[in-house]
Amino acid sequence: MPELIDTTLDLLYPLNEFYEEAGVALPSATRIHGREMPEPYRRLLVHDRDMTPTLEAAYDRKMNLRVLKYALDHEVFSRQIVLICEGSESPVVFGAIKIYLDEFPAAARDLVIERKLPLGTILESQAIRHFSRPDAFFEVQADPVICHALGITGPAKLYGRRNVLGNSTGRKLAQVLEILPPASNL
Repeated sequence: MPELIDTTLDLLYPLNEFYEEAGVALPSATRIHGREMPEPYRRLLVHDRDMTPTLEAAYDRKMNLRVLKYALDHEVFSRQIVLICEGSESPVVFGAIKIYLDEFPAAARDLVIERKLPLGTILESQAIRHFSRPDAFFEVQADPVICHALGITGPAKLYGRRNVLGNSTGRKLAQVLEILPPASNL
């Protein structure tokens, strides 16, 4: 298993793999320090917590998962997703995730493959001890793919993070990229 933090990764990894597969150019993105991120993005992104419970606390509602694309390659499950507040149709995060299924117990692995629950919900419901470690923060220009996923029109500068989830033995559970919608939607 590779190291937890891989500095050779593309800034938008693993989203870049979905773009490559679709033959679409990546949007312009710039790495920034967490302290440079404006509010309300900073409080939602610059921390060592999972995104699902962070968004549930911020919106005081459960998050529903909408899987846009997915692939299973041996024991690596990749998916491009949006999370939507329960009782709403407005996405509150767009992302891509690589989940290393061989690090999950069978019940949790089955829940991931079902594609009905956010990973954060699965980790919590299955009592899987883990940590969250962001390894990059960035600003990104919303392109047609991001605009469509987040339900926004026109150009927008958005903010996100690349995050690694690891288990209690220090092995990678998942690599995640999360992009939030415009602040007016938060």
